[in-house]
Amino acid sequence: MQCFYAPETDLHDPIFRLTNGKIQRNAERAERARLLMAGLEQMGLSTETPPEAPRSTLEAVHTEKFLAFLETAWEEWQKLPDCGPEVVPQVFPKSEVATYPENIVARAGWHFGDTSAPIGEHSWAASRRAADCAVAAADVVLGGAPSAYALCRPAGHHTSADIAAGHCLMNNSAIAAARLRTGHARVATLDIDVHHGNGTQEIFYDRADVMTCSVHADPSDYYPFNVGHAHEVGRGKGLGFNLNIPLPRTTTDEAWLAAIAASLEAIAAFQPGALMVSLGLDAHENDPLLGMKVSFDGFRRAGEMIATAGYPTVLVQEGGYLSPDLTTSLASFLSGFLGREG
Repeated sequence: MQCFYAPETDLHDPIFRLTNGKIQRNAERAERARLLMAGLEQMGLSTETPPEAPRSTLEAVHTEKFLAFLETAWEEWQKLPDCGPEVVPQVFPKSEVATYPENIVARAGWHFGDTSAPIGEHSWAASRRAADCAVAAADVVLGGAPSAYALCRPAGHHTSADIAAGHCLMNNSAIAAARLRTGHARVATLDIDVHHGNGTQEIFYDRADVMTCSVHADPSDYYPFNVGHAHEVGRGKGLGFNLNIPLPRTTTDEAWLAAIAASLEAIAAFQPGALMVSLGLDAHENDPLLGMKVSFDGFRRAGEMIATAGYPTVLVQEGGYLSPDLTTSLASFLSGFLGREG
């Protein structure tokens, strides 16, 4: 299986994070890549550096205003008096009557849903190259490979067409799904990150050609809180093509795997030509964000189930945070997915 990783993504190493009113170190650290690379090495998999994807692949998902903001925000932020080292929003316009702002402070609030995805000096380059990894993996599968993996940092599935959030900048998963759509009439997405893939859902919510499925911790008491409920089933042409399966934070292997099986059953009825998996590993019992209690064997079995479904599949890395177990979680999933020992 071809795997893609861009060293430039390590340059994104954010500092700021606000949790329950307390400033903490951001969880989306560059060290995550080292732990994930170790998991690939355990499986005997090497990585390739992706080519730069056409900007049109980003514009298939994101607005031009949003992309321009990501590209220029840090330099403009540096012109502010006594500015901090990262772009962190401090105002969030909520009014239905609002004019797109020119001021960088206001634009930060316009394009961010929360404070957890600060933009540093190299964040644009990193997020651009993360998207390149997702596109390269999709292109390999479009070319006939049964599967490919994209080691993307920063993550992406909380970002909508023009609002970044939840440690995410560009939505790499949605970009990969949209790229697969260029070669298939229907594409399905399966998000097994412990957090609901709210950005991916919003991007495809009105569409009948991309089905979105997400298995995640119940948002009634877990991020992203206000979206990810079972009654969200799509809108307009997309009605019936969005599936959410929220689970308690006490969930262990059997209930989690049953939800994945139910998602795969719905996907089979949809009959997609290809599958994009948002591969979050933060449902593990020792992940520091404490969302669920899935074991290494649970990840192995999930990989096996997804591979058995038989679709051309792109795996896009999402969450999974700083713990030595992150390495083993990835190796466990891939051992099941590839049908061999980790």
